[in-house]
Amino acid sequence: MSYLAPSEFVTKMVDAGESKIFMSTRDTLIRAYMAGAILALAAVFAVAVTQQTGYPIIGAILFPVGFCMLYLLGFDLLTGVFVLSPLALIDKRPGVTLSGVLKNWGLVFTGNLAGAVTVAVMMAIVFTFGFSTPPNAVGKVIAGIGEARTLGYKEYGAAGMLTLFIRGVLCNWMVSTGVVGAMISTTVGGKVIAMWMPIMVFFAMTFEHSVVNMFLFPSALIMGGNFSIMDYLVWNEIPTVLGNLVGGLSFTGLTLYSTHLKTAPKKQAYPRAA
Repeated sequence: MSYLAPSEFVTKMVDAGESKIFMSTRDTLIRAYMAGAILALAAVFAVAVTQQTGYPIIGAILFPVGFCMLYLLGFDLLTGVFVLSPLALIDKRPGVTLSGVLKNWGLVFTGNLAGAVTVAVMMAIVFTFGFSTPPNAVGKVIAGIGEARTLGYKEYGAAGMLTLFIRGVLCNWMVSTGVVGAMISTTVGGKVIAMWMPIMVFFAMTFEHSVVNMFLFPSALIMGGNFSIMDYLVWNEIPTVLGNLVGGLSFTGLTLYSTHLKTAPKKQAYPRAA
């Protein structure tokens, strides 16, 4: 699969983070919008497969198809830029500033949300025949997910909030590993295999992904989920975003950077024998 050594793909991670910070606002928003929309469609696909087969593991096995598609097309998720953009700042790349990193995060968040909500509206129309009937079986499952993963955490108070945050941490540990996976091979097949494995783990374990939730919860609200927008923001999206940031940057970005680039032993040149 034309595997790259860790020192090589970690350098690519820093380069990618730098390029995202200097990308135009227009391009950043377009790429983030498409990423949010494609991941939302993948979430619908996985939920539909799970509902049809009765086996959640099948949905988890197939969900990564959306993640692979969007990264092969060069689109951006918030969970990915949480890891890549700060590395360019840490590496002291010329012109990279904290404000630039925060701007990149804000633009990608906005684009992801717009793409995910667009698909949420479109799928709600599909699930309800243009809002003329109650949601079909898949729509009811999505509405149930919205309630269970907001009010379900709220019921446990601080313990629920801690659990939600940790599930966000674990999620982006795996998802950001998938982002890196796109860089460790120079072939399409190699990239897909490397991305597929950690994304399947995150989805099968039902960890909390901020961009997937940008679709699931607005979709559930549109189709009559019994929770409020404030429930969604306080008891899911905001803690999930924070957990995704901590998990991806701590367990993937900084660990790879510190050991494979920053403190890796330098190669020594030895003179040839006469």
